[in-house]
Amino acid sequence: MKNTVATFQEMKAKGEKISMLTCYDYSTAKLMDEAGVNSLLIGDSLGNVVLGYEDTLSVTMEDMIHHTRPVARGAKNALVIADMPFMSYQASVYDAVMNAGRLLKEGRAHAVKLEGGAAVCEQIRAIVDAGIPVCAHLGLTPQSINAFGGHKVQGKSAEAAQTILEDAKRIEEAGAFAVVIECIPADLARKISETISIPTIGIGAGPGCDGQVLVYQDMLGLFSDFKPKFVKGFANLGEQMTQAFKDYDAEVKAGSFPAAEHCFKDVGEEVLDKLY
Repeated sequence: MKNTVATFQEMKAKGEKISMLTCYDYSTAKLMDEAGVNSLLIGDSLGNVVLGYEDTLSVTMEDMIHHTRPVARGAKNALVIADMPFMSYQASVYDAVMNAGRLLKEGRAHAVKLEGGAAVCEQIRAIVDAGIPVCAHLGLTPQSINAFGGHKVQGKSAEAAQTILEDAKRIEEAGAFAVVIECIPADLARKISETISIPTIGIGAGPGCDGQVLVYQDMLGLFSDFKPKFVKGFANLGEQMTQAFKDYDAEVKAGSFPAAEHCFKDVGEEVLDKLY
């Protein structure tokens, strides 16, 4: 079944959980889509897990478009959402609408995601008015990591919790169709999910959200630079891949690969004798 923004709303109304994973390439998109994952997020987390940056701030619009295109080609049923990178929407409403449009027109995404609450409601409203669905992002917003002073749980005080709840209400009013909530206490995330009518997608926000998202390299054990507390390992493919690479390296150097079964039929001495 094709997943749309309307599907998300219907799933929340029925109490059905929404699954989302990050994705950055065609082959992985096909596998996730065939597995039934509801939404694929081309996250600016590609800065960390694909491009090797220390944070997401260096990711560009060109990076995002480049990685969104193959995901959109591989996903036949999942809702494809592309992150708006740092400074692609903060400076002006015009920039926000134009860059969101590029992610749909050039990247073929179905929706965009941007970080922030009240401060970006004007951008959300303008993007939605342009016919582009917007997923918001509250709590620990990685593009603001320098302002937060690191990866820290948000909303722990009464004042901070109230701010996040108010931001959730405001982004809903601005027209966002869903909101990712990252690294906040589980009971606060549940309260937000019960308060607003749009779906909440949690990451490090407990089971009370309407759905969950993880960086797929984290949940498959492919990324070892940093593992957040909220990540569950569903496989340890990193070890299996490392061993496979070692085996390949050893066989190539030993001359045992390629073997006869990996080769095409010889042309024969008669042909070789005619070569000069």
